[in-house]
Amino acid sequence: MKTLPFLLIAIRFILAPVILLLAYFLGEDSQFLILGLMYFGLLTDIFDGIIARKAGVSSEKLRRLDSQTDLIFWLSLGFAAYFLHPEIIKKEWKGIALLFIMEGLCYIISWLKFGKETCTHAWLSKLWGLSLLLALTYLIGMQKTGWTFTLTIILGFVAHLDVILIILILPKWQYDVPSAYHAWKIRKGKEREKSIFFN
Repeated sequence: MKTLPFLLIAIRFILAPVILLLAYFLGEDSQFLILGLMYFGLLTDIFDGIIARKAGVSSEKLRRLDSQTDLIFWLSLGFAAYFLHPEIIKKEWKGIALLFIMEGLCYIISWLKFGKETCTHAWLSKLWGLSLLLALTYLIGMQKTGWTFTLTIILGFVAHLDVILIILILPKWQYDVPSAYHAWKIRKGKEREKSIFFN
């Protein structure tokens, strides 16, 4: 049980190049397989944290590894969407560019302040992940953007803004901070640094 969370993270990491290769070489013939791998990857993301907490192995190393693997996994799906439907991605480039800028700012601000990448696993980021799942389902599977894409851009912007606020408010680097409000409580000494919401 103690090694299972690491195995699930490794599976999600391996899925990233597989998804890219399928999209690049098989094109639209692979779109439903890619969607299946996306949902399977989401399940590994959900259960690695649950199992890690149950097994008592949730640590900074594990959470940082999980966070960076998530980034690689979702980026692979974004590039796969481009390989499959480049015309749609090009049409929506402004919203996509905004998300890349916000993601970059999160990393830059965290590195400048703490010398480490961000690893908050905030609630709004999890909500954004679900909206991203929905948007990619529509984009890859149905060649549509519409309200799902608009929703994920809005939630993505808000979620990244929340992460930036968390970084700026925290007195020192830590992982698993649910929101900027919780970061403020930590700063004021009103809440344990290891948030009870992730125990």
